[in-house]
Amino acid sequence: MASSPEPEDAGIVWLSTADAALRLGITPRTLYRFIDEGQLPAYRFGRVIRLQQREVDEFIQRSRIQPGTLEHLYPEPAGGLGVRD
Repeated sequence: MASSPEPEDAGIVWLSTADAALRLGITPRTLYRFIDEGQLPAYRFGRVIRLQQREVDEFIQRSRIQPGTLEHLYPEPAGGLGVRD
């Protein structure tokens, strides 16, 4: 009897650190910092570090900026000359 085909996402898709950094649009150094701080899970197999693509994608979703949380980055100009709606 033939085995039934497994769903495509049943297996783990592994990314190298270079591929994960590229997927995130960051430098490998920043990726290593995220891993070291516990923000992004990674796995060591001997001397090789790998990340699960699913966990990288989840990290991307967790990092999404919520509207209304960046006002501190564009403060009103000094003197109150700005007009607010």
